[in-house]
Amino acid sequence: MPNEKFTFADEPPPVKEKAKVDPAQKLLDWLQRWHKPTITVRQIRIYGPHIMKDQRGALDAAEILVKNGWLNPVKKPFRRDRIEWQIVRTPTLSPTVEL
Repeated sequence: MPNEKFTFADEPPPVKEKAKVDPAQKLLDWLQRWHKPTITVRQIRIYGPHIMKDQRGALDAAEILVKNGWLNPVKKPFRRDRIEWQIVRTPTLSPTVEL
């Protein structure tokens, strides 16, 4: 019996895969708690979810929300170099983004 080898003891433990988080969905969930009627890229990067810390990612997620009707671009923002959106608020329990 001292020479017995168990095959299950040598197998590595199963690797748990992290669930992919859609940045646009994450941003939409966060925008439901944002108290102002408009949002800028800078505000998303500073106060938004951690996944939105780079400008390109924040812009891409916001553009997806524009296509789905959750954000409307502001035509003449306070500054010319600022990108700003108006948040569309609808009474929905769990809003989702469709790609």
